[in-house]
Amino acid sequence: MTIILLAIATFVSTLLGGFFSLKNKDSLHLIMGFTAGVLLAVVAFDIFPEIINEIIRTGYNPLYAMIALVVGFLLFHILEKSIVMHHSHEDEYADHKHPHVGVASALALAGHSFMDGVGIGLGFQVSPAVGILVAVAVIAHDFTDGMNTITLMLTHKNTTAKARWFLLVDALAPVLGAASTLFFTVSSNFLILYLGFFAGFLLYIGASDILPEAHSKHSSWKTVVLTVLGVVFIFVITRFV
Repeated sequence: MTIILLAIATFVSTLLGGFFSLKNKDSLHLIMGFTAGVLLAVVAFDIFPEIINEIIRTGYNPLYAMIALVVGFLLFHILEKSIVMHHSHEDEYADHKHPHVGVASALALAGHSFMDGVGIGLGFQVSPAVGILVAVAVIAHDFTDGMNTITLMLTHKNTTAKARWFLLVDALAPVLGAASTLFFTVSSNFLILYLGFFAGFLLYIGASDILPEAHSKHSSWKTVVLTVLGVVFIFVITRFV
C-alpha cells in the first residue's frame, strides 16, 4: 500500500511541475535556463555517484559505463540531426523548430521517469526504509521532470495540447516503473550501463539543446543565475533529502 501511495505522489509532483511551466510559458527562456542546470546536476550529483557506487560494489569495468554514456550522447545527437537536417538550401528556410525533436526528448525523459519508479520499487525490495528514502528523492525531482517535459515540447513548437499528453505520459511512467518491479529484478551490471547511457542523453539535452535555446533570443544574467540555481536545487535534494 505504501509503494502505491508514493507512486501516486510522483504522479502528482510531475503534473504540478508541468502545470507550472504551462502557466509561465511566456517566461520559457528562464525556465529553460533552470532546466538546463537541473539536468546537469542530475548527471553530476545523482547519476554519476550511483554509477561510481555500483562500480565499487561490483568491480565492474568503468570503461563500459563511459562507452554507454558516449553512445547515449551520440544516439540522441544523431536522432536529432537526422530529424532537423535538410539536404539542400538550409539557408532558404525561415527560423523554425522541429516538433519531433521535442517528442524524442520528452520520451527520453519519460524513460528516465520509468526508471525512477523502478528505483522506488527496488528500494522497497531492500527494505521499506530504503524504499521511502528513494521515493522522497524521486518525488522531489519529479516536479522538475514535469517542467522539463513541457519545456522541451513547447520549445520545439509542439502544441500545448500535445505537451499535456506527453506530460501525462511522463507522470504515469514512474507509477508503471514502480509496479513493474513486482515482476522482475534488475542486475547491477545492467543498471550501470543504463545509468551511463541515460547520463549521455541528459548531457546532450541540457548542454546542446536546452541551454543554447534559453540564450538564443533572451540571453541575460537572470537566465545564467537560474541555471546555477537549478544546479544548487538538485545538489540540495540529492545531498540532504
